[in-house]
Amino acid sequence: MMPVSLIPAFLIYCFVGGITPGPANLCSLSAALRYGRGPALKQWRGLFVGFFLVSMGAVAVTYCLGTLLSGYVGWLAWMGAAYLLWMAWHMLRSAGVTAAESDPSYPSFRNGLLLQLTNVKVIIFCLTALSGYVLPYRQSLPWLLAVGLFLPFTGPVANLVWLFAGASLQKIFQDHRKTVDVVMAVSLALCALSLVWPH
Repeated sequence: MMPVSLIPAFLIYCFVGGITPGPANLCSLSAALRYGRGPALKQWRGLFVGFFLVSMGAVAVTYCLGTLLSGYVGWLAWMGAAYLLWMAWHMLRSAGVTAAESDPSYPSFRNGLLLQLTNVKVIIFCLTALSGYVLPYRQSLPWLLAVGLFLPFTGPVANLVWLFAGASLQKIFQDHRKTVDVVMAVSLALCALSLVWPH
């Protein structure tokens, strides 16, 4: 796969890419703060499945389509930004109010899945891991699949850290729900902006 000397760098890349703030981590934190651990874990299951699908898609793209990727990342960035803005809007509209399960912003498997499927941070994370740490050393599908199967245990585990932090802080923030909702909505909007704003 990769030289043994690169494995620590790869693992650090996975840790930093997974634990740093991004759409999925912020949504996990927000869901746990607003609704508690149970509903947030439903959303996390969708995040995990979405990450797995993105990772397997990255394996296929890296193996088969390599050079065609750049044109699609731009569209995915705009789709992801639109979805994040939609979530931020619903969060702002319901700021300070505990939503019912029928509310579109209520944590659900579907919301988690859609978030990950349009999460450009995850797409680029997976593609970079595969093209930077595997392809220069092995171009075979089994090696790409092995790393692709490992990747869903990086980001989603970091999402759990944010989720459990939110669940443990939920009682503290109960009196400041509206402020927390506004801060989370603004954070999601900034994530959306960073996906499409030229660097």
